[in-house]
Amino acid sequence: MGNKCCSKRQDQELALTYPGGYKKGDSSFNSNLSGPKHNNGGSIDSRYTPDPNRGQLIKHPKGGVDIIRPRTTPLLPGHNTRRIVVALYNYNAREETDVSFVKGDRMEVLDDTESDWWRVVHLKTRQEGLIPWNFVAEDRSVNSEDWFFENVSRKEADKLLLANENPRGTFLVRPSEHNPNGFSLSVKDWEESRGYHVKHYKIKPLDNGGYYIATNQTFPSLPALVMAYSKNALGLCHVLSSPCPKPQPQVWDLGPELRDKWEINRSEIQLIRKLGHGNFGEVYYGKWRNNIEVAVKTLREGTMSTQAFLQEAAIMKKFRHSRLVALYAVCSKEEPIYIVQEYMSKGSLLDFLRTGDGQFLQFEDLIYIAAQVASGMEYLELKQLIHRDLAARNVLIGENNVAKICDFGLARVIADDEYCPKQGSRFPVKWTAPEAIVYGKFSIKSDVWSYGILLMELFTYGQVPYPGMHSREVIEQIERGYRMPKPTAHHLPDDIYSLMLKCWDAIPDKRPTFEFLNHYFQNFTITSEVPYREVQD
Repeated sequence: MGNKCCSKRQDQELALTYPGGYKKGDSSFNSNLSGPKHNNGGSIDSRYTPDPNRGQLIKHPKGGVDIIRPRTTPLLPGHNTRRIVVALYNYNAREETDVSFVKGDRMEVLDDTESDWWRVVHLKTRQEGLIPWNFVAEDRSVNSEDWFFENVSRKEADKLLLANENPRGTFLVRPSEHNPNGFSLSVKDWEESRGYHVKHYKIKPLDNGGYYIATNQTFPSLPALVMAYSKNALGLCHVLSSPCPKPQPQVWDLGPELRDKWEINRSEIQLIRKLGHGNFGEVYYGKWRNNIEVAVKTLREGTMSTQAFLQEAAIMKKFRHSRLVALYAVCSKEEPIYIVQEYMSKGSLLDFLRTGDGQFLQFEDLIYIAAQVASGMEYLELKQLIHRDLAARNVLIGENNVAKICDFGLARVIADDEYCPKQGSRFPVKWTAPEAIVYGKFSIKSDVWSYGILLMELFTYGQVPYPGMHSREVIEQIERGYRMPKPTAHHLPDDIYSLMLKCWDAIPDKRPTFEFLNHYFQNFTITSEVPYREVQD
């Protein structure tokens, strides 16, 4: 194993693609596998049926938290290189300018300089138009494989694999969080003593661009490795049975024509049912053009200056991250102003914890939500955007406990005398840092204070902070050094409570960063977890 060490890939793109233009069923590819002959003369194990469809997102810059795709250079005129992409999901056109397709369709890219919408020609229908860039991947690249998940953390992998419909042996491959040249294989397993759980294996790189899990089994590429372990477990907990289903990616605009001009006619919005109400208006479930599900916030007349709101909304529209609720459009020509945004099926985190399915969340589920909120706030921290009203009521929950932050930045433009730094009924005193209450000094560090309060809400399943205390008493007690005690009725490890106290440091600069908080919860290990499994040679 002299060529085994984890050096940098000489050619990362080569390492991530099929050697020699592999296609499934190519016998010449099977002969390249450097592992041992498989059972039954190389026949595929009956527990595994290869999925003829493939899919995954196009690669993003490693290490970045911003999910906006970087611009690339268009093909030069006269250049005869054709760039073919394959559809990873179904997509129905929303306007005359975009193209419908189904998973597996192939398209030629004509122009990819737009950050969200690429111009293509469909190779079967010959229709030309725009498509959402994150619904396709380079044809025959590892990103086009159903089992490859480009931007998934260990905790997210666990959540996806443990879905009830996934059988034992469901798996995915993801980039390693600790080795920039390696990958991780995550597999759903079952044991009588533990029930269903996920086992993780390190996929380590070779000098020559190949990969291995066990030193006596090396492979020229990731597809070769997956194919081998799909035929025989070769020391894994279970043969790889089927790729984990992928959630459909986010579309950030209602349609390609609205990516820049997002003031829409309110006649295009159908309000179907009321979801709830807040301090500044009501929230509805609705549809855009009777087709796309949306949530609509209606702002009471006089809640805020229309001009100030539009300026703030223009900023909000530019910020995109998988843990921020997408702002789609506004209707501001008349009162009440409509804010049209992404619909999250489980509602606010606060209601979810108190009266919804969140009442039954396990401790590891709460850790997962804490990590997601920290991830979204790390992005705002990086972009130097202050939320000002971070609380469980302003985090929304979707399927599979996906959490997203909403209303970031809106508190800054609210024209409401009772929603300003004083002890009014609407001002969220219990969530606000003392320097923001007393001096009006809002910063990302005051958001960190609020995050600590949100953690207390989370781990007490929606309990009101500072129970039994009114706002004026809270302000007075905080100034004297009082902090909420560790709850006795709910499980909260000392380490996490200690972290909350750091979030509530009287000196803002001594509070942790959201980068640290995100890293802390992403890497928080439940006692029963085994970090990575070793396969014996």
